[in-house]
Amino acid sequence: MPDISEKIEAILQSLPHKPGIYLHKDAEGVVLYVGKASDLRQRVRSYFGDPSDLGPKNRALVARIADIEFIVVGSELEALILENEYIKRFQPKYNVRLRDDKNYPYIKVSLTEDFPRVYRVRSFRRDGDRYFGPYTSSGAVDATLDLMNKIFPYRTCRYDASAWAPPRGQEDAPPPDWKLKRLPRPCTQYYIHRCNAPCVGLVSREQYDAVIRQVMLFLEGKHDEALRDLQEQMVEASENLEFERAATLRDRIQAVESVLEKQKIINTTGSDDQDVIAIAGQDDETCAQVFFFRGGRLAGREFFILQGTRDTAESEIIQMFAQQFYDSAPHVPGEIILSHEPEDSETLRGWLRQKRGGAVTITIPQRGDKLRLVTMVAQNAREALEQQRIKWLSDSQKTSLALDELRDAFNLPAPPRRIECYDISNIQGDNSVGSMVVMENGKPKNSEYRRFRIKTVEGANDAASLAEILRRRFQRQQATSERMPPEGSLAQGAGEPLNEEGASADMLGDPWALLPDLIIVDGGRPQLSAAAAVIEELGVRAPVIGIAKEDHGSISTHEEIYLIERPDPLVLPRGSQGLYLLQRIRDEAHRFAITYHRNVRSAGTFRSVLDEIPGIGPKRKKALIRHFGSPRNIASASVEDIAAIAGMSHELAERVKEFIGNGRAVSVSE
Repeated sequence: MPDISEKIEAILQSLPHKPGIYLHKDAEGVVLYVGKASDLRQRVRSYFGDPSDLGPKNRALVARIADIEFIVVGSELEALILENEYIKRFQPKYNVRLRDDKNYPYIKVSLTEDFPRVYRVRSFRRDGDRYFGPYTSSGAVDATLDLMNKIFPYRTCRYDASAWAPPRGQEDAPPPDWKLKRLPRPCTQYYIHRCNAPCVGLVSREQYDAVIRQVMLFLEGKHDEALRDLQEQMVEASENLEFERAATLRDRIQAVESVLEKQKIINTTGSDDQDVIAIAGQDDETCAQVFFFRGGRLAGREFFILQGTRDTAESEIIQMFAQQFYDSAPHVPGEIILSHEPEDSETLRGWLRQKRGGAVTITIPQRGDKLRLVTMVAQNAREALEQQRIKWLSDSQKTSLALDELRDAFNLPAPPRRIECYDISNIQGDNSVGSMVVMENGKPKNSEYRRFRIKTVEGANDAASLAEILRRRFQRQQATSERMPPEGSLAQGAGEPLNEEGASADMLGDPWALLPDLIIVDGGRPQLSAAAAVIEELGVRAPVIGIAKEDHGSISTHEEIYLIERPDPLVLPRGSQGLYLLQRIRDEAHRFAITYHRNVRSAGTFRSVLDEIPGIGPKRKKALIRHFGSPRNIASASVEDIAAIAGMSHELAERVKEFIGNGRAVSVSE
């Protein structure tokens, strides 16, 4: 066993021979990995045996473990459920995890509403409504919704429909307090045949429910059932001599048939619902491709990107994908066909059975039609991953070129990996604020953006304001650097990128500690001079430049870049990738500063003398302003007029007049 700390040794000795989950943490308490085990003692101790028995990924993980937390549960199934929850909560660096899984869109059918709607949402909840997904593309969801709305005329408005028809089950005897209240006329959707207008009573609840039932059949991939349902309704309408409705249903049938003709049909040997999943990996990412078969017919397909898969076995990758995907999927099919055997198929099968509420078969085919199907899905996974790689490479090449151009233009020793940009926002000196935005490798690092309230500068002085926020930022950096561990510490041995002082951001847990490779200030020579003075005063080893948009009359408007060592501004050529990158980060800093300034300004906009009056809270203040329009008008009103406002008493009215009755009240907004 390698050398380990006394703390880790004590934890290993205390581990029980019971099922549960374990959390590996670093020195800052950050969760590095969440795992499950049928025997916690045996599983966790396996990390600290002979290092040659571990893969590269686990060796890097073990080098960073400073603490271990474990939770004992009653069974392996409970451990799997808890493992899913903790991975979703902490997104550990060394776990296989779905990329941005919380952002995958769903299609929701709001069955709990009167006259249900069909629309896109960003989360799945067990609230009695029907969800379909997750989907990886918002564009594909929108296209599906648009297509369905052309075929099935359901409402897309957000009106409360509870008064359009009596409550369900009480049509014959509505509640005494219920009143029928419909809209005066239908909207445009009705006239373009995309809604059957329940809002004006042009369709009954039963007819509208039939449309929603067809929508759900369509989304479930049960197109044949949807067609049969439509055909039965068309025959019924014809027999009842409702020829116009029968013609509408006929057109709808033709539209569904047209969609099915264009769809690529692939049949499976089974007639039940099946999902076929295959994976393809490259570097630290893996693509999981899922084909959804409903009733033996391909109903749809989606691919998902998993991160943290470098040096990870296919059995673990497909296990973790299945856990995370079906944890948020509204539907679990009766059979799941996989390209690889999961790491713990029995526990996975039991969990899926619990999620489905019925039997679930996990199949890893070795021959025959199902193997050919898995091979086809795996090929699609490889192609999807390659397309993602090409897209990323295209963006990456542009960013790399931009950073190289900045290195050459500003005589930097290397391309600037970390760039910080600062901007000031105020209106005539009021509510002055500053912003700091960060780009790493040409991409925004939103988690490290910072906002500043200007504390020491009066009036509109952008140069002095910039000096203040830069001084505060780098004094914070220096204070943090004093607490940094020496070189050769744990983080350095793990191969993490180090800053100039020999410590990684992960080890420090504080982005303030990082020094930028390039500092940008929004402004010309005055702003640059103020920033450079602070940098020199604090001894910060980072180059600083200024960027300003200059208007040269009829000639052109272009960006001028100011450098300390150059008397004249530098102008990068139009079309330069380096110029585009500078503009992007400058515009982002400006946007971030403006947004913060608006928030600060709006917080003070509605302050007035009313806020100083005892007994006048937000509701009474709102009622007074709504009635009188402004504190000035309140000052002109009589005590009786003020007391007549809802929530006001004669005593409060007299108090208001006592404060502002002489007409001296002027709100901040005025």
